[in-house]
Amino acid sequence: MPERYTLGHHESVLRSHRWRTAANSAAYLVPHLREGMNVLDVGAGPGTITVDLARLVYPGKVIGIDASEAVVAEASRLAEAQGVDNVEFRVADAYAPGFDDGSFDVVHAHQVLQHLGRPVEALRAWRGLVSPDGIVAARDCDYVGSIVFPDSEGLDAWRDTYVRLSRHNGGNPDAGRRLKSWAQEAGFTEVEAGASVWCWTDQPTRDWWGGLWADRAVESEYASGVLATGIGDRAALDLVREGWLGWRDDDSGWMVMPHGEILARG
Repeated sequence: MPERYTLGHHESVLRSHRWRTAANSAAYLVPHLREGMNVLDVGAGPGTITVDLARLVYPGKVIGIDASEAVVAEASRLAEAQGVDNVEFRVADAYAPGFDDGSFDVVHAHQVLQHLGRPVEALRAWRGLVSPDGIVAARDCDYVGSIVFPDSEGLDAWRDTYVRLSRHNGGNPDAGRRLKSWAQEAGFTEVEAGASVWCWTDQPTRDWWGGLWADRAVESEYASGVLATGIGDRAALDLVREGWLGWRDDDSGWMVMPHGEILARG
């Protein structure tokens, strides 16, 4: 079945993407960046990480690519508003970005491989785009390994429906644990693998994360996908929404989302 982006680009999805920065989403890569490096950011979304990367490698050039024209336009507006002029955004295919071999010092992809049906093929393509001593850096979460407390029927339904829909769409909801093996299969000779987590537990972060997932449960492409595939019905989605709202309002609420990370060379 053709791969499909499970979350889509509803406002509740972009709300979380706009929160991402190099500090909270690419800290494993930052120590390896140098002034003057050229970077390709695959799946750049609204551009918040990409613009940070551009600041870190200035005067090097950063190019962010994404499949969505709308988010590419948003990212371009962000760079212009923040006065970052060494970054450019384009609509392009993750499997065939359209650049010459060896064009970049770094190819970076955040939360991309989990949505691709052919992740090893994508990594092979990115491997060709970096210079001989370049880095392919990828970070992906592992929904299957996520931990939520206190659990509930609604949050159980969320995990079940999301994992099933992601797999139906050709994705890998447990991508974080697979990054190292995918990079090895793609032919990299050196793969440095690690992990980090996002954690939401205080009231502001629970308001944000629980609120956006409550909205996704009934309004995003996740919701329409669950209904269209028969993975769940409207009552199931309402249950998911109530689960997230209950977690948001519970002062004992705590959640960890684990991520795998790789720095691949050679």
